[in-house]
Amino acid sequence: MRGIPVSESETGSFSQRKRSSSEKLLDKSFKAVAISLAATVAFVLFGIFLVVFSGSLESIGRYGTEFLFTSEWNPVTDKYGAFTAIYGTLVTSLLSLLIAVPLGIGTAIFITEDIIPEKARYLIGLMVELLAAIPSVVLGLWAIFIMEPFLRPFFVFLNNNYSWLPFFNTEPLGPGMAPAIIILVIMILPIITSIARDSLNQVPIKLREAAYGVGATRWTAIFNVILPAAISGIAGGVLLALGRAMGETMAVTMIIGNSNNFSWSFFSPGNTIAAMLANQFGEADGSQVSSLMFAALILMTLTLLVNIFAQWMVKKLSLKY
Repeated sequence: MRGIPVSESETGSFSQRKRSSSEKLLDKSFKAVAISLAATVAFVLFGIFLVVFSGSLESIGRYGTEFLFTSEWNPVTDKYGAFTAIYGTLVTSLLSLLIAVPLGIGTAIFITEDIIPEKARYLIGLMVELLAAIPSVVLGLWAIFIMEPFLRPFFVFLNNNYSWLPFFNTEPLGPGMAPAIIILVIMILPIITSIARDSLNQVPIKLREAAYGVGATRWTAIFNVILPAAISGIAGGVLLALGRAMGETMAVTMIIGNSNNFSWSFFSPGNTIAAMLANQFGEADGSQVSSLMFAALILMTLTLLVNIFAQWMVKKLSLKY
């Protein structure tokens, strides 16, 4: 059945129709409110950065780049260095991401493809979303009393058999970087899974049908067609989870040990910038406040770089695929 032809004047009338004065006023008001809110967000962000930077000027002038490569944190002698906290922040966040990415993307594939019944997929997706709603302090308590004692035999096995490696040469006795890595995996897993699932669901069904039409198997279609089509959204979710891991405070503070003594071992107590700020800012005074501000400035810079890299990667992947 042929469609009814529409004249050019009729098609143009939709965009060129006369609007009432009230409608124009509403449009202008909405535009003004949107611009104001966006400008407020930028202003607040700039204000936070300005406060942190101004508060850290004393420490920047005293230590300079030495602050990044020394581990001593002693309020008595008034000497400070953030290398232990920086190392702990990077190691816990990157290793947790390394573990969580295959788990999260695999779970997303499992609940978006017709591998199990739809009700079971819905239930698994609901449980993943509920995991993100658990408060971090509750996860921290669970890590202390349940997770760490459960994993300790495995940590002891690694220490007994691979103690010649610097990462396993400390006897696991409780809180440490390894339990902090595992709890971060649990905390960022819902982010990666949810965003990956939404990205996979947005892949056009025609791409799947075309892949199956040329004889591709299920897994060939997933790895060669579906994942490349959704890779930009998945990459954005992964880097968003990295930013969350770098800034996580309460759960990590409760399980990492909060020690400023540097050690390469994952089983020894460590520290992160966020945990150090939470533990010490309330009782800090004098130059210690400036040093904590300097550490906060470093954390803000790291998260900003992660977000810039995320935007760049998503844009590149979108253009490529």
